[in-house]
Amino acid sequence: MATLKKGPLEPDDLKELVVKTLDLNKATDIEVIDLAHNAHLADHMIVCTGTSSRQVVSLAQKLIEKLHFYDITEIRKEGLNTGDWVVLDTGDIIVHIFRPEVRGFYNIEMMWGDFSATGAAPQHA
Repeated sequence: MATLKKGPLEPDDLKELVVKTLDLNKATDIEVIDLAHNAHLADHMIVCTGTSSRQVVSLAQKLIEKLHFYDITEIRKEGLNTGDWVVLDTGDIIVHIFRPEVRGFYNIEMMWGDFSATGAAPQHA
């Protein structure tokens, strides 16, 4: 990733910033799902795992701080109280940070991975 300047980031630069920040803060199993076929939702979904509720919340907080540094302040946040599954939505990027058991249970990569390959919305039973 090239050195980023403060100010508006393109979706791909934002994706790289998020992945790098998560990786530097010890997130595991980082997966990037391309949602560009459905641009009204987001350009990318990033899924990762923290080892505990404390680490899940810490990863989210560090990512929020980094995004604020780049003047990205419009972030919808869910799950910071419990730390089982935190969702951060910047509009261009949706980040899911899970505890391992919760990630395994929901398995959203399987649901959205099909979507990124076909451009079709996931089907629910």
